[in-house]
Amino acid sequence: MQKHNGEKYYITTPIYYPSGNPHIGHCYTTAACDSIARYKRMQGCDVMFLTGTDEHGQKIEQKANEAGVTPKAYVDKIVEKFKSLWQYMNISYDRYIRTTDDYHVAAVQKIFKDLYDKGYIYKGEYKGKYCTPCESFWTESQLVDGKCPDCGRPVVEAKEEAYFFKMSPFAERIEKLLTETDYLRPKTRALELVNNFIKPGLADLCVSRTSFRWGIPVTFDEKHVVYVWIDALSNYITALGYGNDRYNDYDTFWPADVHMVAKDIMRFHAIIWPAMLMALDLPLPKHLAVHGWITFDGKKMGKSLGNVVDPFMLGERYGADAIRYHILREMALGADSSFSNEIMINRINTDLANGLGNLVSRTVAMAEKYFGGTLPEQQQSGDFDDDLIAQATALSAIVDEYVDKTQLNKALEAIFNVVARANKYIDETTPWILAKDESSYPRLACVLYNLLETIRIVSTLLSAFMPSTMPMVWEQIGADKDAVAYDTTDTFGTLPRTVTVHKGAIIFPRIDVEKEIGELNKLISTAQTASAKPAEKPAVEKKASGAAEKPEGVAVIGIEDFMKVRLCAAKILACEPVKKSRKLLKLTLDDGTGERTVASGIAQYYTPDELTGKTVVLVSNLKPAVLCGVESNGMILAADAGDDVKVIFLEDIAPGSLIR
Repeated sequence: MQKHNGEKYYITTPIYYPSGNPHIGHCYTTAACDSIARYKRMQGCDVMFLTGTDEHGQKIEQKANEAGVTPKAYVDKIVEKFKSLWQYMNISYDRYIRTTDDYHVAAVQKIFKDLYDKGYIYKGEYKGKYCTPCESFWTESQLVDGKCPDCGRPVVEAKEEAYFFKMSPFAERIEKLLTETDYLRPKTRALELVNNFIKPGLADLCVSRTSFRWGIPVTFDEKHVVYVWIDALSNYITALGYGNDRYNDYDTFWPADVHMVAKDIMRFHAIIWPAMLMALDLPLPKHLAVHGWITFDGKKMGKSLGNVVDPFMLGERYGADAIRYHILREMALGADSSFSNEIMINRINTDLANGLGNLVSRTVAMAEKYFGGTLPEQQQSGDFDDDLIAQATALSAIVDEYVDKTQLNKALEAIFNVVARANKYIDETTPWILAKDESSYPRLACVLYNLLETIRIVSTLLSAFMPSTMPMVWEQIGADKDAVAYDTTDTFGTLPRTVTVHKGAIIFPRIDVEKEIGELNKLISTAQTASAKPAEKPAVEKKASGAAEKPEGVAVIGIEDFMKVRLCAAKILACEPVKKSRKLLKLTLDDGTGERTVASGIAQYYTPDELTGKTVVLVSNLKPAVLCGVESNGMILAADAGDDVKVIFLEDIAPGSLIR
């Protein structure tokens, strides 16, 4: 098993445009990048996973004006919804960039000036066709039926003074990049880009605007603001510290290993971004992975079409991991993926409930029924063992290759082929017949051990894709953290022969398809016909009985409100009393991204020495407050135990780890 200890790996999503609430169409790219990032960390890589939001532009300015707020206030509200969704979907990004961040603004201004000084940017006048939703200028020949070739919407005549970026000097190098290297995935996309944009002659790119103000000012001509693509695309290097003093990771992580984007912004990343980097004499990214759209009734999912699906709603019913699995399993790189309630529920039932969930439940139940939960030392191998073991131990190499190629649907298909093989192995070995004869108990024990080992390997690899659920599997099969390390996935025999299982809840309950589709159609229809004004999501029917009544006077909140609270592990680096207070202690915390100070009213319950070095639960997104002269940036969680207060301590949890 090849480990990648310390190898640097940099992966990015596009930065999303916060003109409206996030939907399941946003989730694919982010969940895909998260799964790759988790897999690479599991392999031992030092990973940088970047996501964020692209917050400037005319459309944002217009929507803010319609809402009667400033553009910054408008995007702040939407960004919080994106972050809430990523927390809910268990997205483990290392850095979140906003193009309104001061360090990014300064770096973009520097990049723009550098390109101008090099002679690649010049002033001119733009006159042509403009698509406001896409914020793109087009020539007449590029229009499709007189409309925007990207989104199909009408374009308008536009004329204004602007700065332009010279593209033609880079045409030959970009064509070779697309056709002679592995930069673009899938490679089939290269030909359409070359034929549609490079062969006709690369048109110079409009890179500034004067008709609106919500953008980064050009430092040497402030009636201009930097136009979308130099602002947005630069995020991939400014987030590492290029052109600014905020971070110092550029030399460590650039060039990126993978940029992942949807096909509607492929052109900008495949042509414009390499041209910008070439002009700046910077290395090019290694790979650009382009996926299709999630379609609904044959149409691209999008806010303007009113066919978006709320991932919070789906997650409340099926769990975030089931949604992650469905969208990753259905989307082949480069192709569109059709979303429907039937497809999603059948996929959950077939793969997760009947496949993996059934395998775990049957195996653990048989171990408990026949051996009281602990397998005996004496075990006997037999028919069908070698084939199952060979497929299980060969799996990680197959998944490695597909992850490296960003073909996640194939990686998941390979994993679930082994799940299917294990379920078939149960039918082949007939444990229920072996259990009738005590002389067959050694064989029965070996069969169950082989199944538990196969589940261990499968669930370890799946933990990158379904990170919330797999620890539940490990608990049931008796696997500790050492048993589910990546470097054990190509070997059989990691679990002790006398492993003890622990029967638990069904991992993925089977869904009543007909009933569920009817209920889900009603919920989605209600959501789609609701007004644009934020509203409470429809109530979701409880799947389990026995829910406790809420205490009197306690407000009931929805999952979306709860997910706004960001809880993470933080290590107390230092602790000291606050001089002006008898109650407060000043805590210096490592939250995984740096140091922060928190003032906590626990001085009468703990001494500084009792707290220093401990890991606690931090509410990390509270507004800062000044308490007795100390700026407090968050709050640590503690339990009210009558006359005492008990801080909630964590063990073996790294600072920055999100608490779900």
